Amino acid sequence: MPIIKSAKKALRGSLRKRVFNLRRAKDLNEVLKNVKKLVSENKLDEAKKMVPEAYKAIDKAFKRGVIKGNTAARKKSRLMLALNKK
Repeated sequence: MPIIKSAKKALRGSLRKRVFNLRRAKDLNEVLKNVKKLVSENKLDEAKKMVPEAYKAIDKAFKRGVIKGNTAARKKSRLMLALNKK
């Protein structure tokens, strides 16, 4: 546990940020899971409608530092590969 006043303040801030980061990561994973599920069920029209939502979640996660840039690019690429493969 932090003893110094500034360390205590930093801990409070990091706990607040953790909540937002976890929420952002959860949203990202849920959207990707839903799109992959639709692709596996051959509901390609519905999956293609969810692509902008998935891209938005990926971009927001990258912007906030939840995932890195190359990870975001890889997720987008694999998402489109899965859609175009069917």
